[in-house]
Amino acid sequence: MPELPEVEVARLSFADVAAGARVTDVVLGKPLRWPLGCEPARLVGAHLGVAQRRGKYLWLPVGPGGLLLHLGMSGSLRWLAPQAPPRQAHDHFELHTDRGVLRLTDPRRFGAVVWSESREAGMAARLLAGLGVEPLEPGFDGPYLHAALQQRRSAVKTVLLAGDVVVGAGNIYACEALFAAGIDPRTRSDRISRPRAARLALAIREVLARALTLGGSTLRDFRDAHGMAGAFQEQAKVYGRAGQACTACTSTVRRIVQAQRSTFFCPTCQRR
Repeated sequence: MPELPEVEVARLSFADVAAGARVTDVVLGKPLRWPLGCEPARLVGAHLGVAQRRGKYLWLPVGPGGLLLHLGMSGSLRWLAPQAPPRQAHDHFELHTDRGVLRLTDPRRFGAVVWSESREAGMAARLLAGLGVEPLEPGFDGPYLHAALQQRRSAVKTVLLAGDVVVGAGNIYACEALFAAGIDPRTRSDRISRPRAARLALAIREVLARALTLGGSTLRDFRDAHGMAGAFQEQAKVYGRAGQACTACTSTVRRIVQAQRSTFFCPTCQRR
């Protein structure tokens, strides 16, 4: 699933060129998770603003309102020349402009493109409500994370994935951050001390920043708006390395399942 780094990479790869473009057409494919929420013709003639990100959502201003986009489990955005190649079977949304075409490709159709009058109204407000803090912004630090973890009694990995404490620390990045912080993913969140919470907050920030530099992770479908794959997965310390030697010791990386997601960790380097 595209997480914060992948969504931010996608945003950066088209935001500047799309800003100010005039919409000339909207083409819908098969239904996505939710309906568009307006007649496509309503968007024609409107100008695009600068795309913004909130967690794993993108907000694209369109005229007086905007579109909230989510890449779902397998989605990716492409920015194409005005004379774009014909749509294929998994291309389910196209925003044609006088500068190019923004195309959402989503084989599993768990993604979404939803119209709202603003980020604070309608479907956008409902979908964005309850999201945690942004991990790369100043409000996310050790004291904040420790206080939030004290309010939970679940495994720390599960809490990180929930999205109401911190957004965007998805499965790959949670595994890698917990390894960097030396914390067993099964540790109950309210038992994590202040020093360990501080190490974990720093690790989350560093892992996500490194992922952004490397263009995110590409395990199956993700590409940026120019079709480029991410490379973070090639430098993962534990994710996807079950049965292999830990990069920091002689132990074997283990895989368990938490909340229906694969968790990878080193039983020696990561302590409860």
